[in-house]
Amino acid sequence: MESAKLKNILEAVLAAADRPLTVPQLEQLFLLDDDQPTRDEIRKALHEMEQAFAERSVQIKQVANGYRMQVKQDYAQWVGRLWEEKPARYSRALLETLALIAYRQPITRGEIEEVRGVSVSSNIIKTLLEREWIRVLGHKDVPGKPSLYGTTKEFLDYFNLKSLDQLPTLAEIKDLDQIHPELALEENADGEPAQAGDTTPDNVQAADAAGQQEVTEHASDASEAVAEGDHAEDSRRPETEAVASASPVSIH
Repeated sequence: MESAKLKNILEAVLAAADRPLTVPQLEQLFLLDDDQPTRDEIRKALHEMEQAFAERSVQIKQVANGYRMQVKQDYAQWVGRLWEEKPARYSRALLETLALIAYRQPITRGEIEEVRGVSVSSNIIKTLLEREWIRVLGHKDVPGKPSLYGTTKEFLDYFNLKSLDQLPTLAEIKDLDQIHPELALEENADGEPAQAGDTTPDNVQAADAAGQQEVTEHASDASEAVAEGDHAEDSRRPETEAVASASPVSIH
């Protein structure tokens, strides 16, 4: 298949898709064509499209579950105005819990509590499970058989990551002021989303799924809690500029 035609088809498909698509999934779209492209040709076309979109307001991005077309972060504040509903809000407790799971997985609830120094609300775990950011990987072979938690491909997709290797190192971490808008949310003490307008000083407010706003309030304590006990320089956490810049608006 002619390269230009293949790229146009891939662009149309990715623009219409409501989820990331892998190369094999894209290949399936051409099964009825006489000039079916090979996987290598599809990969090459996607790579060239990534480069060609460099100066545009949208981009072709590879994440954990495949390729997708999305609005660049630079334009999220305008695109976000299409949505009128108020953004969800969560607490630093949720951020700390998610960070520990991302960087120390597999990890139990008890191990999270040991690092944070406080108990973890069941609602926090429930929220993370419902958002499909974490999942149960198994059970630790100790009395009580506690669940072992780890992150999911949906977590990576949401934060614009292809793999956990793309999470920044401790050396790159500053504090939660730079956290990704959609993760820097606020919740009540029991882990439930807070009502809009709750302005507890320790809270951080974030944008909705369109990445509408930057984080404006401080939450550096969470960074310290996650850092405690980390001995390796290359340990990883999501409260960083790398994750902060990833607020994709998928096109579908």
